Amino acid sequence: MDEPRWLDDREMRAWRGFLAASALVNRRLDQQLKDDSGLSHPQYEILVRLAAAPDQELRMTELANGLINSKSGLTYQVGQMEKAGLVRRRSCPSDVRGVFAVLTDAGRSRLEEAAPGHVTAVREALVDVLTPEQLDALADGLGEVSRRLREQGA
Repeated sequence: MDEPRWLDDREMRAWRGFLAASALVNRRLDQQLKDDSGLSHPQYEILVRLAAAPDQELRMTELANGLINSKSGLTYQVGQMEKAGLVRRRSCPSDVRGVFAVLTDAGRSRLEEAAPGHVTAVREALVDVLTPEQLDALADGLGEVSRRLREQGA
């Protein structure tokens, strides 16, 4: 068996920076959303995806893939949001196993109320901390990581 390619100092610094920053940014955004709108970060992202979708609805499988979430985790979140009246589910007429998540008027209103505070928190936690060059490098680098991992998972 080949010896692992251990991380050098530069690589370890990047890895540790990524782990710490992603955990802290996620924690900050989740707390801001809970405090300001009673939503979790995954719930907010579900509302965003549904609001941007044609007819403000998506198949649950498509929503799970877009959110990089397990189907069971998404089902739980959508169930909680359905109880709160933010989304509803409907069956797919062409596929008995298919289910759509549909944004409700209450969900759209909650999203519109939550969005200004959320974008402010995103700017404070990440966007405004970086120079334009750093932001481009981050977007390019993490975009490539996402692309490759999605390719491998397909």
